[in-house]
Amino acid sequence: MKVAVVGATGLVGTVMLKVLEERNFPLTELIPVASEKSVGKEITFKGKKFPIVSMDTAISMKPDIALFSAGGNTSLEHAPRFKEAGTTVIDNSSAWRMDPAIKLIVPEVNAHELSIDNKIIANPNCSTIQMVVVLKPLHDKYKIKRVVVSTYQSVTGTGVKAVEQLMNERKGIDGPKAYPYEIDLNVLPHIDVFMDNGYTKEEMKMVKETNKIMSDDSIKVTATTVRIPVMGGHSESVNIEFENDFDLAEVRSILEKAPGIIVVDDVANLKYPMPKDAHEKDEVFVGRIRRDESAPKALNLWIVADNLRKGAATNAVQIAEYLIQKELV
Repeated sequence: MKVAVVGATGLVGTVMLKVLEERNFPLTELIPVASEKSVGKEITFKGKKFPIVSMDTAISMKPDIALFSAGGNTSLEHAPRFKEAGTTVIDNSSAWRMDPAIKLIVPEVNAHELSIDNKIIANPNCSTIQMVVVLKPLHDKYKIKRVVVSTYQSVTGTGVKAVEQLMNERKGIDGPKAYPYEIDLNVLPHIDVFMDNGYTKEEMKMVKETNKIMSDDSIKVTATTVRIPVMGGHSESVNIEFENDFDLAEVRSILEKAPGIIVVDDVANLKYPMPKDAHEKDEVFVGRIRRDESAPKALNLWIVADNLRKGAATNAVQIAEYLIQKELV
């Protein structure tokens, strides 16, 4: 099992390597790929050194799986080249997500849609992934009509430059800016670019991707995405309106039994999910589970996950694990 990691030196690529190692992924050969300026440098994986190679070299090595985290333009250009070489690409960018011919996969939700013919597979947006992991078991039981979500997203979702901006601001250092304003001691209701309808691209990703992953366009979704000065994970306040009424104890039971979810909901002892607790974890954490007293058949939840892991790297590796398990690669 030859596995290429494209964008191996980036924030998500580094975590992909870490997740592959931690989960003891059954690879026989690792092919780290990065930009030309990194070619020849080495990365360490399971105590061994591996040289970083160019895109062309990686393609010529015909890996079984390529995990991509190198930006949309890189994916659009090179994913089809890997596909032609017989490689299955799992892409973390937004390049292929809404392509009707490409599967958009969260393993706990819709891995069953995959077949051996799917040679390019899209990894959803980080904030969408953690939300649909929770929505799916509840939708199966009560049928979701509408979702209102507000996100509180980590600076790590933007990348290394954003982390540096936050840390520089805390130290009083004037450095490169990833955001149009200060992020320390501030909140920016602005993730990605604004669109003609007044929503940001990140907000519309959550709307469209949720419908696609859940295979149900009848679910109405509206989102406000917000960047906050934290690291470790994204948090979401989610309000769900159901077709059918629910019992709170049953909701908790469903979530506790659902794959990939950990319920942390003990307000009497001030127990609820926080980014610090989700940091470097692969699960999605849910708490503040309560009835919406302003509307019938409506529920409020608080959802937290590590955006670099379940929101990106871990989800991609889980897709790869599924492909191997089902002999689809």
